[in-house]
Amino acid sequence: MKLALASILSLAAGASAFAPAQSSARASTKVQETKADLEVLAKQLNPIVGFYDPLNLAEAEFWDYDNEATIGFLRHAEIKHGRIAMFAFVGYIAHANGIKFPWAMNLDGTSFPTGNNPPEIWDSVSDSAKWQIFGLIAFLEFWSELSVGDHKHYMVGGKPGDFPDFVTGKGGIPHPVPFNYFDPFQLSKNASEEKKAKGLLAEINNGRLAQIGILGFLSEQKLPGSVPLLSGVVQSYDGEPMAPFSHNIFSL
Repeated sequence: MKLALASILSLAAGASAFAPAQSSARASTKVQETKADLEVLAKQLNPIVGFYDPLNLAEAEFWDYDNEATIGFLRHAEIKHGRIAMFAFVGYIAHANGIKFPWAMNLDGTSFPTGNNPPEIWDSVSDSAKWQIFGLIAFLEFWSELSVGDHKHYMVGGKPGDFPDFVTGKGGIPHPVPFNYFDPFQLSKNASEEKKAKGLLAEINNGRLAQIGILGFLSEQKLPGSVPLLSGVVQSYDGEPMAPFSHNIFSL
């Protein structure tokens, strides 16, 4: 779970680092969505709540980009964080039930940690293994921000949430990659547009629920009783959930 939370923070910070380059003049982009589109989308996602934007982010303009580019950034950020939260939620459930891979975790034969307290299991993973995980996350973040082939950046006309294919050759990965990160087995390739649109709405709603769920688990573990529905369901945790490594890597 701590991996997922750290991943969310790293992805959020990385998005601004890989924001598309712009000239000294104000960037003007043609993107797909406006505030009016968000209002329609909100009704499709939840007809009861509808459009809810207390911070007025739908009218914001980040980093001297126009409002439409900013909406593209916010839409992509929500989809991405929802996906990470869904990974975290499922991973938490698996670890809480003692489910782990049967093979060795390290080359020296060390097995995956045993237990049913997800944060404590993460604490017992070696820092070298954690760096490998974060290295993969960093690569996926870097690749997701590229504009390759037909894939446009989400702030300059691209589709929020779209992950570029692993193209090979010039301008891509210098070796063959048999599967793409998104839809590796091409199960959605021939799906109808209606089915795809319904799936995207479900993904956003599930991502929102997963973010609430994983933070609920964490809150109850650190502050027993803070989430009454989880009292007695999850174990307490005395560690630091926001510290992914066993020691402070920024300390001198």
